[in-house]
Amino acid sequence: MSPATMRRLDYWVGVPTCFLLTIADRLRRLFGRSGERSTAPPRRILFVQLAEMGTMVVAIPALRKAQELFPAAELHLLCFTAIRSSAQLIGVFDPKNIVTIDSSTLPSVLRTTLRFLVRARREPFDTVVNLETFVRLSTALGYLIGAGTRVGFHRFNLEGVYTGDLLTHRVLYNSHVHAGHTLLDLVYALVTPDGQVPHVKRSIAGERLTIPTMALDPAVTRTVWRTLQQASTAIDPSSTIVVLNPNGSERFPMRKLPLDSYATLAERLVKDPSVVVVVTGVASERADAQHICARANSARVIDLTGRTTLRELLHLFAIARAVITNDSGPAHFACLTHTHVVVFFGPEEPNRYRPLTERCDVVSNGFSCSPCVGPHNQRLTPCNNNLCMQSIDIEQVAALVRERLAAPRARGAAPVLDGPVVRSV
Repeated sequence: MSPATMRRLDYWVGVPTCFLLTIADRLRRLFGRSGERSTAPPRRILFVQLAEMGTMVVAIPALRKAQELFPAAELHLLCFTAIRSSAQLIGVFDPKNIVTIDSSTLPSVLRTTLRFLVRARREPFDTVVNLETFVRLSTALGYLIGAGTRVGFHRFNLEGVYTGDLLTHRVLYNSHVHAGHTLLDLVYALVTPDGQVPHVKRSIAGERLTIPTMALDPAVTRTVWRTLQQASTAIDPSSTIVVLNPNGSERFPMRKLPLDSYATLAERLVKDPSVVVVVTGVASERADAQHICARANSARVIDLTGRTTLRELLHLFAIARAVITNDSGPAHFACLTHTHVVVFFGPEEPNRYRPLTERCDVVSNGFSCSPCVGPHNQRLTPCNNNLCMQSIDIEQVAALVRERLAAPRARGAAPVLDGPVVRSV
């Protein structure tokens, strides 16, 4: 299904569904049939993150905290089929514990959702942690499977983000801190005593969000090198590889830097004879990659769209000296490697979703109308002309990238994040 259709369904079907379930739940409680809330540690925890590939990386600190707090618990994940490979790559979930919903068509959504509900009733979860922000489908599913503990973000006094009143642990969503901290709040809710509103109140001063560095598979690395050398005879192991990821999720087209800006950047970078620019993306984005390659008009600007798996893409990031991308999933997955990340922000708030690594430059011009997308509007911007992205000075970006390429390659400690890392150009 298209992103627009999914948003409409979540509103027109999701709002009345959450309302009716809330009424049903209150009636059950009125007649004493709501069930006892267990005080025992969770044994089977279901995390719900349906569609956001990048959020799987941002959620790593929260998922690892759950492993630390509840070492005997089984961690499960419910997601859309399209991001299953992303979920497997972060190394937290046993593949057999990842359950998927096929979002390709409405009938497939209905069929696989029903299958999940039957499975969850047969093999019940005692705890659901909803990593989604104000998504009605995930909220309703968390209630329908019958889990006694249901944690998620609640709107409290906010208008326009109605998801019913189906949570046992209601956490405040704070849009002014990094999403990694707010996702940690969902896990801390499981060990916070009842009675306070909102459920979690804790200091994040000095809290460092850490993610692991991916272990490389030499066989996959060799496969990536063969793919690169098949794509261009201009590349060899001594080349300085820079990856351009010009696209992102089709759900957020206003996050994209113009293709001609990427083409200009590629032209500037290959003036250094040691640099090879590799354009990545899915197969459907090949026309955009070919536009960049044609504009750059160099054998050292090559199109690799649709020619790598996600795992191979991460190994390509590990080989590369820099990954340059819009605010999107690849920006976050690149943080699992030692590469340097340059990410462009415009419609979204940089300090809320910046990648979790110190090896990063966040490029933003800080427009007064930004952020215009976020959880409170289903990430649907009213903007019809993303000047915040079009106005980014590519000459300054090229100079920034050259500066990073000239520096010694970073190695050592796992990526960490502590404080803002925004650079305007």
